[in-house]
Parts: sequence; C-alpha cells; structure tokens
Amino acid sequence: MSIQNNYVAIMAGGIGSRFWPTSRTHKPKQFLDILGTGRSLLQWTYSRFKDICPPENIYFITNHSYVALIKEQLPELLEHQIMSEPSRKNTAACVAYFAHKIKALDPNANIIISPADHLILDEKAFQNSMFDGLDFVQNNTSLLTLGIKPTRPDTGYGYIQFDQNIAINQSFKVKTFTEKPNLDIARAFLKSGDFLWNAGIFLWNVQTIIKALEQYVPELNDLFAQITSYNSPKEYADIEKTYPLCINTSIDYAVMEKADNVFVAPAQFGWSDLGTWESAYENSEKDYLGNAVHGNNVVVIDASECMVKAPENKLVLIQGLDKFIVIDTADVLMICERSKEQHIKEYVSEIKRNKGDKFL
Repeated sequence: MSIQNNYVAIMAGGIGSRFWPTSRTHKPKQFLDILGTGRSLLQWTYSRFKDICPPENIYFITNHSYVALIKEQLPELLEHQIMSEPSRKNTAACVAYFAHKIKALDPNANIIISPADHLILDEKAFQNSMFDGLDFVQNNTSLLTLGIKPTRPDTGYGYIQFDQNIAINQSFKVKTFTEKPNLDIARAFLKSGDFLWNAGIFLWNVQTIIKALEQYVPELNDLFAQITSYNSPKEYADIEKTYPLCINTSIDYAVMEKADNVFVAPAQFGWSDLGTWESAYENSEKDYLGNAVHGNNVVVIDASECMVKAPENKLVLIQGLDKFIVIDTADVLMICERSKEQHIKEYVSEIKRNKGDKFL
C-alpha cells in the first residue's frame, strides 16, 4: 500500500481542564511536557505519524487561538498543515471539515483521525496497527475505530462492545458504544470479555466517511460540501462563515453510534489517553513509597502514593499525605485526593464562578 494516499488529522483544540492547574486555557495539556520527557504531547504525536504518511500529509485541526503555539512547537510545518477553527464545535465538525478538504485534494485518501494528547509506549506496535487499519479501510467500505483491551474497570474511559462472530481480518463488528460507565457496569464489561476501551482513534476512506456524514448528519455535511475554496487562500474566510452554522456534537454521537458499518480493531501498544492526573500518575516513575514526583526540589516525608508536580526552582515539602495529587504552579496550588480527581473539571467550573477566568 502506498503511503502517498494516507492522511492524518491530529485534533489539537481541546482545553484539557482535567489537567488543571498545569493545563490552562492559553496553553492546554497537548502543548505541555506532562511526563517530563523533554517533548510536549503534541510533538510526540506528530513524530509518531511521520513514518505512516508523508510529513506534509499530517494536518492539525485546532482552535484559532492555538495556531501560534503549534507553529512555535513544530516550526517545520507548512502553512496548509494547520487548520484553524474559528470556534469550538466538537469533533463532528472537525471530521466533516477535514474529509471535504482532503477529498478535494485526493478523492482516494485514507484518513486517520487522532487526538493530540495520547501516550503510546510501543511505537512499533502502534505503527503496525495504523498500517493494518489503513489497509482495512482501503479495502472495505467500513468505518474503523481502535479499541484497547481493558486492564481494570476504569470509569474514565468509553467502552466499545464487539461481536466476536463477525470479523474481517481481526477487526470485529461493533455492537454498542458506552460512555464512561459507573464502577459496577465497568466491572461487568471487564468480566464479559467483549468490551474494549475506546481509544478515540478513527480510520476510514474519505468516500466512506462522507457517505456516512451524508446519511446521518446531512445538515452538517451539506455545509462543508458546498464550499468550493478548499486548499486555496479563500478557504478560511468560507470556514469562518460556515462554523457558526454547525451543530455542536461529537463524531461518536453523530455517526459512529448510529452507523451499521462500524468495526473495531483490538490493539495493544501501551496506550493511555493521559486525560487525568491519575493517568499521569500511572505512567510516571515512582519512589519506593509509590510517589510520582516531578520537580527537582520536592521533599517527601512520610507520604505515599502521591502525584506531585512543582516548578523546578521551588522547594516543596510534602508530609503525611496518602494518595493525594499536589500540583503547584506560579499562581495556583491544588491539593486533591486522588480518589476525587474525576471531579477536577467541576472544581474548575466552581473557580470560574467565584474567581472569574484569571486562574483558568
């Protein structure tokens, strides 16, 4: 299979509020080095795809306010590779925009849609999964998503149920999608053996996804189908007029949960969506008491299983805490039980109500 027809859209417009206070509106988590690797999540994601398609076929879809950050972190990108959204309309609009833009460029294109903020430990296995998936969508008029074999009853992930009796080349027909179940349901999913975590990575041929958009969200599809200025200087002006008319919905809800030609490919490549401080804790090196410490001047005394992140030039002493998240920045200190970290998004909303946008 020629890689010339392969295209990647990396969605990089999210705010990442569950990683507050490190992730802020002006510089969200995809632009941060969350795990101290020396590169941001965005930079890791870009490098991961450079052997899967030509570098010039890797696009970023982001909010207009983050274009300068992408250029700063990836100066090698060409102008056409950064697609600027004038407003946030969720992922269905992203997908429709990209599909029609790429169809105008290459009507035979095979497309990968990927978040910008995932952690992948086994890059080679990831690459193999991508090539297998691209081969699948090139030869089948199906929509493909990747599923990760669950290792625990996690309530922070979406789940995909698959039919083990309907398979094409190790990809299985999807039966149901479930978004972030409660603990009892997550345990039942894990026990059943026919559920996978939803990795949020999609693959499809451009013709297949446009046909699905026409069928399930015709009002959204029509908005992008009528644009004739793709890949020209006039494109952004037309997109600015189009976006206010778009419905605000996810591609999962708009298409994937409704379509009858959706398959899932089980994959194992050391995946985490790094969506929360808990996932950062799980993927960090720990001391002998289970503390994950990021910061050269952090002193831990009689504390265990804590996630601690502090500025390099600041002395921070933690004593007597068990299973806490301690995140210190220049203007915000957050101390939160690890068991409550799913509520951080709610805490951020509370801060917005009481303190305005200053600390967001």
